[in-house]
Parts: sequence; structure tokens; C-alpha cells
Amino acid sequence: MSSYLNILGSNDKFRINNIYCIGKNYMEHIKEFGNDKVPESPVIFFKPNTAILQNNSIINIPEINRKKISEDVHYEMEMVVAIGKDCKNVNESEAIKYIFGYGIGIDLTLRDIQSDAKKSGLPWGTAKGFLNSAPVSDIVQKSYVSNPLNLDINLKINNTIKQFSNTSLMIINIYKLISYISTIFGLTKGDLIFTGTPEGVGRLKRGDELLASLSNLIDLKVRFNG
Repeated sequence: MSSYLNILGSNDKFRINNIYCIGKNYMEHIKEFGNDKVPESPVIFFKPNTAILQNNSIINIPEINRKKISEDVHYEMEMVVAIGKDCKNVNESEAIKYIFGYGIGIDLTLRDIQSDAKKSGLPWGTAKGFLNSAPVSDIVQKSYVSNPLNLDINLKINNTIKQFSNTSLMIINIYKLISYISTIFGLTKGDLIFTGTPEGVGRLKRGDELLASLSNLIDLKVRFNG
């Protein structure tokens, strides 16, 4: 459990502050859940920085009284934006100035707990924010990325492609997300933004090997221990 990430090509660390997560930001993902309504503004939820899991780690689900809290864990692969400077009320055209770099992450969801909470009209922080629920790659500094609005993202499980898309297909692009979040909440150095998952989400089983990639820039490799 670490609240920092390695920076590619550097001995420095990127220390994590807040983690903002965006829901319903790819149309095909919205459709796979039986919906076709596009959100008018970003759908935002949060994970604590204790949810961070570094590259080449093992995903373990928390236990209570020696029993895992869920047997229905789902993967959602996403591009991650790392914020490098504090900011408020940022214009979309200025947003790139506040980006430190990019990574690839997996938003893990306890689908059974989430479903029960939704049915009861209760918050579902446990389903999204548990320990190990945010595996993230090392961070690639923005100077190495010519166009973050056109990057392939993909996830292989046991060497089979499960998710594939491109950041150009986001409903709300990263600059608009930064502008919105900085206006509503403010952003601080060390914040991460999980920018939403494309179609192809599904359930994990014990022993699954996950390999997520952000174009040819960086990979994230983790194993699901259940």
C-alpha cells in the first residue's frame, strides 16, 4: 500500500493527494449498461489515496472475520491524469499547464456491494474505494506525450484483449474535466483523475493476470489474488 507512484525515467516520486474518478465518459460503456443517455456534466466519485496499488503488485480484497467482503470484483481500465500544480477555476484552454503527466489505471469495483447500495439508495464508497481498488502504472511526464487526446488504451487479461479504445472517444475530454473539477472542487498538486472506462468491463477471477497499456508509453501489470 503506497500513496505515491514512480515517475518514468526519474528517481523522484509522485505523491498522491486526492483521486477523482469519472463515470459514464465513453458512449459504448454507457450502452453496455443498458443506457444511452449522455451526462450533461461530469459524473464524479472519489477514492482515498490508500486505494493506490503500484505496478507489479497483487490485488487482494479486504477481509472481515477472515471472509472477503466481495466475490464479485470487476475491472474498469482508464487513462489517468496526474496534476502537477494547484489550481482553481482553470479555463479549458489553460488546463494542460497544470498536468504533470499521464498513466494507465484500473478502477476496481465490488459490483455486488455497489448494486446493493444503489438499490437501497445508499452511497457506494466501499464498492469503489477499498484497499487496492486503484492500481496505477508509473507516471509518464507530459513532455513525452504529443497528443493526450488521441492515445490508445487497452487491457489484456491472461493475454486476451478485454478492453480497447482511444482517448479521442471520451465524451468529456481531459481538458474539460480539469476545468470542471478545478472550478467545483479545486485541484492540488498530487491529484489523480481517472478519466472513465470504455466498454468491455467484466468480472475478475482468482489468478487473473492483468496488463493495461497507455499507447506505447507505459504498462501496468497486476495479478488478482481475490
